[in-house]
Amino acid sequence: MGLNLYSFRVRYSETDQMGVVYHGNYAQYLEMGRVEWLRALGVTYKSMEDNGIMLPVISLHIDYKKSALYDDLITVETQLKNKPMVKIEFDYKIYNEAKELLATANTVLAFMDKQTGKPIKCPGYILEKLD
Repeated sequence: MGLNLYSFRVRYSETDQMGVVYHGNYAQYLEMGRVEWLRALGVTYKSMEDNGIMLPVISLHIDYKKSALYDDLITVETQLKNKPMVKIEFDYKIYNEAKELLATANTVLAFMDKQTGKPIKCPGYILEKLD
């Protein structure tokens, strides 16, 4: 199901004094992967929010394999795990330019009504694009 690749360079501000990416920054890298996965589908977070839908992360798991370093060209591979219902789940692999696996990850997000704060089903316009 829907696979997307997104690449970028590690910025100096994302690293510690040894030039190693701070582990907390990987959550932002996963978000970048999700945003670009949706954009490739023809949907933006902004358009979803404008339509009253929020998509908060309810679960995040990262397994670190190797350090990302300053100025590395990182690729985030984002894959939809299964057909979304009230939740949408993604698996990720993060590689460096040498194609070395840096991390694997998984996130689960919930579709929420912005007004009520209650869970809702995945919007039909997203499901249609996945078919």
